Amino acid sequence: MNLTRLNAVLLGLGLGISAVAVAAPTLVQDVRVFDGSDVHARRSVLIDGGLIVDADFHGPAPRGARLVSGAGRTLLPGLIDSHVHAYRHFDLPLLFGVTTQVDMFTGVQAMQEITRAMAANNNRHQADLFSAGTLVTAPGGHGTQFGMPIPTLARAADAQAFVDARIAEGSHFIKIVLEDGSHAHRVNSLDLATVKAAIDAAHKRGKLAVVHISTLANARAALVAGADGLVHLFNGEHISDQETADFARLARAKGAFVIPTFSVLESAAGVPVRPLAAGSPLAGLLDKEQQVPLQTRYGKKLAPERLRVPAAVTAALHKEGVPVLAGTDAGNPGTQYGISMHRELAALVEAGLTPRAALASATSVPAAAFRLGKRGRIANGYKADLLLVKGDPLADISATQQVEEIWKDGESARALRDQQRLRVAQEAAPSPANRVRLPADGRISLFSAAKLGSPVGTGWGPSHDGMMGGSSTVELALLPDTVEGQPAVSVSATVAPGFPYPWAGVAFLPGAKPMQPADLSAAKLIRFKVRGDGKRYQLSMMSRGVTIPGQVPFTAGAEWSEISVPFSEFAGIDPAAVTMIGFNAGPKPGGYRFDIADVRLLER
Repeated sequence: MNLTRLNAVLLGLGLGISAVAVAAPTLVQDVRVFDGSDVHARRSVLIDGGLIVDADFHGPAPRGARLVSGAGRTLLPGLIDSHVHAYRHFDLPLLFGVTTQVDMFTGVQAMQEITRAMAANNNRHQADLFSAGTLVTAPGGHGTQFGMPIPTLARAADAQAFVDARIAEGSHFIKIVLEDGSHAHRVNSLDLATVKAAIDAAHKRGKLAVVHISTLANARAALVAGADGLVHLFNGEHISDQETADFARLARAKGAFVIPTFSVLESAAGVPVRPLAAGSPLAGLLDKEQQVPLQTRYGKKLAPERLRVPAAVTAALHKEGVPVLAGTDAGNPGTQYGISMHRELAALVEAGLTPRAALASATSVPAAAFRLGKRGRIANGYKADLLLVKGDPLADISATQQVEEIWKDGESARALRDQQRLRVAQEAAPSPANRVRLPADGRISLFSAAKLGSPVGTGWGPSHDGMMGGSSTVELALLPDTVEGQPAVSVSATVAPGFPYPWAGVAFLPGAKPMQPADLSAAKLIRFKVRGDGKRYQLSMMSRGVTIPGQVPFTAGAEWSEISVPFSEFAGIDPAAVTMIGFNAGPKPGGYRFDIADVRLLER
């Protein structure tokens, strides 16, 4: 195909492209192609102007085209992660071959900015985003715990107005929460009448309505109410064959799709993130902050048996012909944007999907389910969002980790990946000069009537969920007596219901400014003296990039006692970037009182 013919094809597709774009098409030659549903052993694919011009190209290469050898490689559509919470690291997914994210809850401004960039064809250096914007949840329900005020829905009668407001903000679809928490921690939930009203309101405006659930009962109820899709499955050790079959048949009868989100279900089951395949080029693409979420987990105890239920249900759904979509729930502990998709694909195969079906679940299937237009396939006129991997992921799904090259809107992401690798390497270089110099005795509590001070950092102060919209309160007071010559502080807390994870206590901020990271890697443990009302408390620590603190419980008995906790017990916390150390009451509502003194950060 010569340039004249190439121009004619593009014009026939109604595509306006620049002279620079026409002058530099890319031809991937003699490559195995998975086109989103079918496999082609050997094809050449021509891309230009941000689009796939010819998915089965024959003839001499266009003059000036960049030629890419496909020998021993497989060309895939760019991956689509069907469940994320995209509030940061917007460029990260692309580095791992995820060219489109379907977001289930993010800030409205971020959603609108990316939507505008996509409309202007100016989003080539990060993944595209289709978002629900603000989710539909009850006052005090799941989704209200993240520190930003959001509108909530209290009555079915208000559902249409609520949904219309989300659509006016730019939501591509509507996400609804049917979640009342666990036995240990209940949260408010929409009732079924309100869920159905919200679904109906979305459908009235031609929008999809998907539902967050965490139990079989709620999953069935959401499907009966008319949900287009379920954005999670649910953990458990046992489900009967009859329950599994009935649920799969119900999903099929309702024409719904399901996103299992194994990545976050594994986190909830305490399962560590699996290592990358040997020699994977994905290694070295995450900086320290970006690695932290992969080192944390929701589940405090290893319980892989809890993954039996979602695996069995996923297999039944697939067998029944229910569309299964690959989604990671990235943005949560145990996940990270982009990289978690490769684990998600492997988990789907382990659950019973063929590699071919798993690849479809991350390409053509979500593109169709979420009505994403011409993406998710390698076909003429589709977006040139492509992933080239070494080997054959249709035989071994781990081959998706052997990334050779990525294209977003026809532009190679090679330079972006090289820049990220360089940045990560520079960060890894030793910089002991940046470490906080601890006092000789390690003591960070310099309490006095004038100030709750410290020789390092910002010092001490009250901490409670009121900073994030909760109602808990705390009062701090210097005690008139000392413990072994050290002034002590009394902490009187009232933990109030109404916030999903309420707390109140006292916090130490080690940075030069509040919540600024501090390098405390010179310390190996924290030691303190405490007494109190005999109740259980939490020693918590946060570091840069962490949304859920690492926590270690302690008891404040009636007499003074000394407690030592190694930093190593705070899973996923980076000692080189600590933002806060807290001593907190909660989440059980009620009154609490404890005294604390002589807090030290020690090298051993």
